[in-house]
Amino acid sequence: MSDINIHVHHVTRVEGHGDVLLNVKDGKVEHVSLNIVEAPRFFEGMLKGRSHYEAREITTRICGICACGHALASLRASEAAMSIEPSEQTINLRKLVLHGENLSSHFLHIFFLVAPDAFGVPSVLPLAKTHTDLVVRALKLKKLGNDVSEVIVGRHVHPITLHINGLSKLPDPAALKDIQRRCLEAIPEVEDTVNLFSTLSLPDFTRETEYVSLGPRNGSKEYPFYDGVVKSSEGVEYAPQDYQKVTNEYIMERNTAKHTKHKRSSYMVGALARFNNNYDLLRPEAKAAAEKLGLKAPNHNPYMITVAQLVETIHILHDTVELIQKVLDRGIKEESNEYKVRAGQGVGAVEVPRGILFHNYTYDNKGVIQAADLVIPTTQNLENIDQDMRKLAPEILDQPKEKIELLLQMLVRAYDPCISCSTHLLKVRFTK
Repeated sequence: MSDINIHVHHVTRVEGHGDVLLNVKDGKVEHVSLNIVEAPRFFEGMLKGRSHYEAREITTRICGICACGHALASLRASEAAMSIEPSEQTINLRKLVLHGENLSSHFLHIFFLVAPDAFGVPSVLPLAKTHTDLVVRALKLKKLGNDVSEVIVGRHVHPITLHINGLSKLPDPAALKDIQRRCLEAIPEVEDTVNLFSTLSLPDFTRETEYVSLGPRNGSKEYPFYDGVVKSSEGVEYAPQDYQKVTNEYIMERNTAKHTKHKRSSYMVGALARFNNNYDLLRPEAKAAAEKLGLKAPNHNPYMITVAQLVETIHILHDTVELIQKVLDRGIKEESNEYKVRAGQGVGAVEVPRGILFHNYTYDNKGVIQAADLVIPTTQNLENIDQDMRKLAPEILDQPKEKIELLLQMLVRAYDPCISCSTHLLKVRFTK
């Protein structure tokens, strides 16, 4: 078709509000992009003038899905600014909280946002009738992820007990033991999901790009979610405090979100970036799942982000079982979480489901924030989505209108974008 004029309203299964613009004239793509039109939320401005003990409470409200991730990035930034070193027990419990959040979000994306496309239905609701066992499994696994976090921090959405240099209340050992049992029971169910997804097909599309994630620090053998250096697939690494050398945020016309770039014109963060950068650090069980799913590092197909998430759930479940045992064997002990307030600047970097998240605070000597900078994973992915669309669009113009619409929507959904705190709509607008 030479000219295309399609306007899709209310595309579901994305978080937030954006417009996909495609202009095809005489069989050539003149323009294609994802424009973010969500209203600015000014969290960096809200933080200025607030005290050190308020930062975590405020930033958990940025996102209901990554509330624990924002809390941990916030705490790590405050602790770096004030030269605070939390105990090993605190760090291990925080890692468990982050594991729970990644499990919950990954299962939400895999089963509820992407699976309908793979089965050719508009939402998860038809699957409740045709694949009831799968939907029941999805609900059960997502709840497990929530419960991992809730046992430690009181609730997953806007956690209660996470604080600078410790926790206000320690988890019940019996509750942790029960979570460990449930994780062990969940492993075969996730392996069955791997078997199922190995029979499904995703679009065959590739575009090589740069991948940025946390990487291991000081020879660590741990697949990094909570701590590490900032690692690029271009062969460079940075300390977290130098993150702005990577993100290089800039403003785009018709967008209320910034874009980023590093060595190339764009880069990707998230599960596929972590997989590509840290494949050797995955557990053997996760590597076996990747092989069954046909995922090899490096992989340059953005539609495979979901597959990388599924591989990570296998790794996380096994790691959660071992980490809980480590905490229980050492005994959960009451610890002092007192600290000295001082002036300083610090950066916290953690891996949340959609990629590496940065918080940067500058404090005065009274512990009041003078400046804050927050760089969200979806912000870092936006230019990469645009670059993917620019390559994808010309390759699918021979497809029917409905197929073009679906492939563009699936590409955006593959990134699992967190455009705002709630699932809203995405507009795909084709103009003459």
